[in-house]
Amino acid sequence: MPTLDRHDDVYVLDLGDTENRLHPDLIAGVNDLLDEVEKGSFPAALVTTATGRHYSLGLDLEWLTAHPHERMVYLISVQQLLSRLLTLPMVTVAAMPGHVFAGGAMLSLAHDLRVMRADRGFWCLPEADINLPFTPGMSALIQARLTPQTAHEAMVTARRYGGTDAAERHIVDHAVAAGDVLPTAISLARAQAGKAGPALATIKTRLYPGVLQALASPQI
Repeated sequence: MPTLDRHDDVYVLDLGDTENRLHPDLIAGVNDLLDEVEKGSFPAALVTTATGRHYSLGLDLEWLTAHPHERMVYLISVQQLLSRLLTLPMVTVAAMPGHVFAGGAMLSLAHDLRVMRADRGFWCLPEADINLPFTPGMSALIQARLTPQTAHEAMVTARRYGGTDAAERHIVDHAVAAGDVLPTAISLARAQAGKAGPALATIKTRLYPGVLQALASPQI
C-alpha cells in the first residue's frame, strides 16, 4: 500500500514496491493520503514515487477481468484520480525509478513535472498492442500533456521510450541517474512549494477545462 513521508515542505507519496497497478485498494489508499496532504500546512509540494523496478504498470486488468460488472465504476475512479492530481493545489512531481506503463504513464502525465531514470526502465502507452482503446478522458489528457507528434506516436505505435528518449520528446522533464531520481524530484518540488494554494488550483483547472470535462464524463 502507498505510504506518505514529508521532507520539510515536500510530501513524498510512495506507491509501493510491486508493479503498483491501480487496484481499487491502491486508488483508495492514494486518495486517503492526498486528503492528508491537502489538509496539511502550506507551503507544500508533492512528489510521487515508487520503490523497486516499477513506478506503475497501470490498470489492474486481472482485477478488472474478475469484476467485469464493476468496470464502469473502476474506470471512473481512475479518471477521478487523474483529475485530482491534475488540479491539486500544489506543484506535483512524478519521480519514476523504473517502468511506467499504460495507466501509470497517464498518472505521470497528471503531474506538473516528471523525472525518470535515464539508464533503465521504459515509459510506454501499450494500449494499441493489447487492443484496449483509450477512454475519451485518457485521450484528452495524453494529447494535452504531450506534443501532437509524440502523442500520436506513443498512442498509435505503443513505442517504449527510455529515459533519455522520453526527455528528448518532452514526455519527462529530466532523465537522471538512478540515485538522483528522487533527490532531483524533491529539489524541483521544494523550489515550487511557495506556490501552493487555491489560486494554483484555479490556474490548473482553467488550464485544462476540456481534459477535466472529458475525465468527468461517464463515457468509457
